[in-house]
Amino acid sequence: MFLQLADLCVHAQLDGPAPTADAAPVLFLHSIGTNLHVFDPQAAAVARTRRAIRMDLRGHGLSATIAEPATVSVLARDAVALLDALGVKRAHVVGLSIGGRIAQQMAAEASDRVASLVLMDTAAEFPPPDLWQQRIDTATAQGMAAMVDAIMPRWVLDQSLASSHGLRRMLLATDPQGYAAAAAALRDARASDLAGRIACPTTIIVGDRDVATPVASAEALRDMIPGAKLVVVQEAAHIPTFEREAPITQAVLDHLAALSPQPGREGGLTIRKAVLGEAHVARAQANVTPLDTAFQEWITANVWGGVWTRPGLPRHTRSLLTLAMMAALGRHEEFELHVRATRNTGVTPEEIAEVLLQVGAYAGVPAANSALKIAKRILAEEG
Repeated sequence: MFLQLADLCVHAQLDGPAPTADAAPVLFLHSIGTNLHVFDPQAAAVARTRRAIRMDLRGHGLSATIAEPATVSVLARDAVALLDALGVKRAHVVGLSIGGRIAQQMAAEASDRVASLVLMDTAAEFPPPDLWQQRIDTATAQGMAAMVDAIMPRWVLDQSLASSHGLRRMLLATDPQGYAAAAAALRDARASDLAGRIACPTTIIVGDRDVATPVASAEALRDMIPGAKLVVVQEAAHIPTFEREAPITQAVLDHLAALSPQPGREGGLTIRKAVLGEAHVARAQANVTPLDTAFQEWITANVWGGVWTRPGLPRHTRSLLTLAMMAALGRHEEFELHVRATRNTGVTPEEIAEVLLQVGAYAGVPAANSALKIAKRILAEEG
């Protein structure tokens, strides 16, 4: 479909069932020099259970080109305008390369519109600026054909694949002015614009052989976003959606499943792993004996699967409530467990401090003081 968004005509594609209250749609934002088809495999998988929304960025695919440099904020506003035009209040946003940087900007500037993020082979900042200026100059003076042989080895490991030929055609078909505008946005993007402004559930995916936005960039991004999870895909370069289709698609589906598990044992196990960490759950399961088997099954199915899966409260809020109750009741072992879990729930040390002030006011200073000692120790260990 084509939609007029203020001064921009945007091409978009919608697949899958209409959004529901418990299944927000997924918005896919592609990389510079490609188009919405770069997400064909992942959109098809998502569309089996929820709406998948894809758009061609301005100057790419079939969307219009506006002959002026863009900023990441402008590109983020394009994406929000698309959601407005479709009547979508909130969406999970999956972004690849520049699409991931746009997704970060959306989460920072329009946090109420972003349910969660999947940031794929991207970064908060894309140095050095002079590389992007060189690409801008080459694209505008010589066209895309002058850059394709330098870019393709960065995108994929095996250029002989049919999908790699398809990516090459996407790059060659990109409007040079559109590419230059997007490159200017990447040239000028700064991590400082995002610091402390993203708090939604986030999964970061990166190829272990990505030289454009390497693992170190992904680790920096993970450390910048509270509770973010990092997935490193083996034998993957900068554009892995076709070449490493299976693990990339599975990582996207795992992200969505962790946010919306179904009630019961399986959903409870999923959310228990997401909150406490897979390593902790694996250790707990390895230590189960006949004495506590039924108890552990009951907790997984009815506490994690019956309470934590409910949509009425965000996971972040449930984490805060659990910390407050465990501190107030003096359940120090459980309190320690849930302080460690804050790395996954996005609860910050500042929020823990506020919760324990509340505990001190309503449950007593001794309870809060004991909990503070535990929290300080754990945060110091993991800091």
